[in-house]
Amino acid sequence: MVTRHTRQRKFIIPLQIIELQGDGFHPLINISVFGRPFILVLDTGASRTAFDQAVLLQAKQDAVVTLSQSVSTGLGTNSMESSTAYISDLFIGDLLISPFEVAVLDLSTINIAYRQLGHPEVLGVLGGDILMKYKAVINYRKHVLILNK
Repeated sequence: MVTRHTRQRKFIIPLQIIELQGDGFHPLINISVFGRPFILVLDTGASRTAFDQAVLLQAKQDAVVTLSQSVSTGLGTNSMESSTAYISDLFIGDLLISPFEVAVLDLSTINIAYRQLGHPEVLGVLGGDILMKYKAVINYRKHVLILNK
């Protein structure tokens, strides 16, 4: 994973853009959490960062997942039960993201679809919570995500 820094504390993270059978594109980023590499979909339409419950528990069997009282909307439904997990060691490139709470959902349908299309499994989606906090800029021409600290 190559990350470039600028003097203004900008972190430039490479994006992998995948095509979804002529039906659009998804930008993917490489991250590290629990000391292991994973892939997230960069999702500007997601209000919060969300991890797939099965992949999360497989990655860290002692992960503490708390059932939330809220119901998540989006991903084609208005009734998805939501849990949360506290993440303290998420790196996007060399940028350590401040400890935060992620939504934990069943995102298995995304990974099933990705596998059928020959794409890698993802841990989840990077949402607006982190994109806004770090004043993200997405440059599709250069295939980079810029985060500002």
